[in-house]
Amino acid sequence: MPPMPLQCSTLAVLAVVATSALAADPSACKSITGDRARLACYDAAVGGTAAPVMQAPVDNATPDEHSLIGERWSRYDPASRHPFLVRLHNPNYLILRHSDRTNATPVSPTHPEGDTDRDIQRDELKFQVSFKARLWESQDRFYAGWLGYTQQSNWQALNGAQSRPFRESDYQPEMMFVVQPDMRLPGGFRWQLLDLGAVHQSNGRSDPASRSWNRLYAQFGVEHDDVAGGKLAILVRPWLRLHESANSDDNPDITDYLGHGDVAVLWRHGAHTLTFTGRLNPKTGKGAAQIEWSMPAIGQFRFYVQAFTGYGESLIDYNFRQTTVGVGFALNDLL
Repeated sequence: MPPMPLQCSTLAVLAVVATSALAADPSACKSITGDRARLACYDAAVGGTAAPVMQAPVDNATPDEHSLIGERWSRYDPASRHPFLVRLHNPNYLILRHSDRTNATPVSPTHPEGDTDRDIQRDELKFQVSFKARLWESQDRFYAGWLGYTQQSNWQALNGAQSRPFRESDYQPEMMFVVQPDMRLPGGFRWQLLDLGAVHQSNGRSDPASRSWNRLYAQFGVEHDDVAGGKLAILVRPWLRLHESANSDDNPDITDYLGHGDVAVLWRHGAHTLTFTGRLNPKTGKGAAQIEWSMPAIGQFRFYVQAFTGYGESLIDYNFRQTTVGVGFALNDLL
């Protein structure tokens, strides 16, 4: 609900101040229930100058300007009033990553012969570049339209015998319609995000290594300002795959492994950020879990650790189970 007009609350405070000043009796202020009005009454009664605070009541105040989700979508940034805006999106990072096993001959139901056998090393560089651009927003910044792009690459930089190839690169453009309701929920939570999106993801390769899929999703985000001394954000994102024709689908069983949605939980305590992301297809029992931790390093860079286990660390590995650990640097967290 919109806050009470400031003029009305200010007049009420001034009226109380005038009455108490005439009475000049501090005890008369005890019966006043409003904190600001009671303080103003005492100030006037003892000869001080009342200074009403020109703000709306706390319960109806504008959202916390340090909202994790609000920061990600630049709702409260006074320098971002222009509708067009470019910001970081998903985490941007560079890590040296180790896997417990390699997928030297990737296969899928439509490509059972697999890719050419390669001498793949378990240690490689993995990096992700992700940004988004706001194209327009409503005057009250309640909703906005965005375009996003994310690229994740796995580079065999230490594999000199194979000319240090890029083992896999996945490209993900998306369109997003974002609403930020800032609605109070039970338990101290606030509903801060509804993100409706359409996303395409592919690795840009030819058969038999080609992998791609298209999805529609709805992401819901809530926050809590005080959980174990830090801020907590929960993002729930169900999605619906848009199926391709049978003769052009390189990975018809992809949802068996990547499921029909994911859940991300982020906890920030001081300068440290811990993120858990999980997905599971209950029908097949297959999914994945990823944990990320970051803290400040040098300048804008953050120390970054990533641990992954399950299916689909990359598109070429969507049906290949592995466990990986990587250490490096990041520019930003999920939120």
